[in-house]
Formats: sequence, structure tokens, C-alpha cells
Amino acid sequence: MIINTGCRTDIPAFYSEWFYNRIREGYVMARSPYRPELVTRWRLDPEVVDCIVFCTKNPQPMLERLGELKAFGQLWGVTVTPYGREIEPGVPAKEKVLDSFRRLSELAGPEAVYWRYDPIFLSEKYSLAFHLDAFERMAGELAGYTDSCVISFIDLYEKTKRNFPAARAVRREERIQIGQAFAETGAKYGMRIISCCEGTELASYGVDVSGCMTQERMERALGYSLEVPGRASAVREGCGCLLGSDIGVYNTCGHGCLYCYANASREAVRQNMALHDPSSPLLTGHLLPEDQVRDGTQKSWFSGQMRLAF
Repeated sequence: MIINTGCRTDIPAFYSEWFYNRIREGYVMARSPYRPELVTRWRLDPEVVDCIVFCTKNPQPMLERLGELKAFGQLWGVTVTPYGREIEPGVPAKEKVLDSFRRLSELAGPEAVYWRYDPIFLSEKYSLAFHLDAFERMAGELAGYTDSCVISFIDLYEKTKRNFPAARAVRREERIQIGQAFAETGAKYGMRIISCCEGTELASYGVDVSGCMTQERMERALGYSLEVPGRASAVREGCGCLLGSDIGVYNTCGHGCLYCYANASREAVRQNMALHDPSSPLLTGHLLPEDQVRDGTQKSWFSGQMRLAF
């Protein structure tokens, strides 16, 4: 089975000490985002956890202790975009993130690390020409450290429209120009360009439209095949990814990105981050008397077949 750390927050950037404490103690607890009194206890044991998935804008806090995860399969998605602090106020300087990306690749292996260049939006400052130039430069910096880059275009969720009112949808002709140019640049630097939840419109321009955290992507990172149960499907329409069991919490990411869909407001983030205790089995707060704790259903999906890379 899959443990996912990154759909609701950025655990490597802000909660690495907590995460390593959970690895050492061998379990973690997560509240349901819809019924907070329901708490699931997950074993963090490589006998039942095939892969831990990370999605982060700053892997650096995890790197010094990455050896503590050597028994686990890992898949890392590291987001590096060209936006400035007015858009991503809490994200470290891009040069530092690129350095951390390269070091992570050296430690975990390039097959276990992919680049995310998303979400893509256009404005007077961040024009089409700006993106094409920025992508070319970053691809050159990451050549040899990953073989894939995931792209997506901004989704105007209600939270996003509230926090980023200047954002607009990227038009079809713009998406096609970007997809085609990125695919050509990716081929130049040995990277497959993969679209995330963007349908199939970019397929004819050289973009892989199968999705980012797919079974095939995880099997390449792990080096063996998985027998995935039918219930382990994505919850988002058009998504072919194995999202797994997420241990994160909404409204806890400190990056403060204007386009974020996981944070309702900066005040909600401030309040939740104040509840964080690195020694707690929960990311925020502690167990309450009224909580209903259950053990999650866990079983390895290892098929018994090693997977050859070609």
C-alpha cells in the first residue's frame, strides 16, 4: 500500500522532525478531513508500506536523515517554479531548491525523483515567453537528475479565486503552445513531460498524458511490479494516480502560495501550525477523549516480480 504525505500539506518542508519521529515509532495517525473525530492509525512498516510518496517545494530539511528511510520505497515530486516571493512567499530561493533537488536525486536515485513545474498561470509578468525561457533554464539545471517533469495549469478552485483574485484560466491555444514547447525542451534534456489532470489535448504534441503518480511511475521508482487492488483509485476526476492514504492535514502548509488549493487562509494555517507537536502521533494536536481510533487496512502490493528498466 501507499502512504502519501503531500496532497494536503508539505511535510518535508515544515514537519520533517515529526515525520522521522513517526518512522522511529513505527506508526502515524491521521484524522479524516470530513469527520475529524475519526482517526486512522497507520503502521509505518516496510512489510506493508510499499512506497512513501512525498510532494514538496523544499526537500532540504529531510536530506540529512534520509538514510532512516532506506528500508522504504520512495517517490518524490519536487516542485520548482519560476515565480517570485509575491506569489510564493514562503518558498526558499529557487537556486537553493534546485541544489536540494540535485542532492536528493543523488541520495534517493533519479528514478525516485521527478520535477513538478506547476501550476502554470499567465500574467503580464509571467508571460508565455517568460515560462518558455524559465523552463529551458531549469531543465538544464536538472538534466541527469530526473527523467520526468510533471506540468499542470492553474485550477480556479474557490479557495484559489479568493486568495489569488488576479489569476485567470490558461486558454487552450496557450496550453498547446506551452505543452509543445516543453515537450521539445524535455526531449533535449532527457526528460519526459507528463501532464497532470489535463485530459488528452497535449498527447499529439509529445506530452505523456497518463498522469504523475501512476502505477507505472511507482513501479519504476521501486524496481518491482505492484498488484494494485481495484479500490486503490484516485478520487479526482480525470486522475490516474495512486494517491494512497494521506497523513497530511489541510491548512498546515507555511509556503503561503497564492494559488494554493489546500489552505483556506493564512490565519487558519497559523492556528493549525501552532497546534503542531513533533512528539504527537497526529500532525496537529493530540488525541481527544471523543476520538474514534481504528487501524487502517494495510497489505503489501508487491507482486513478487522484479521490474526491469529499459
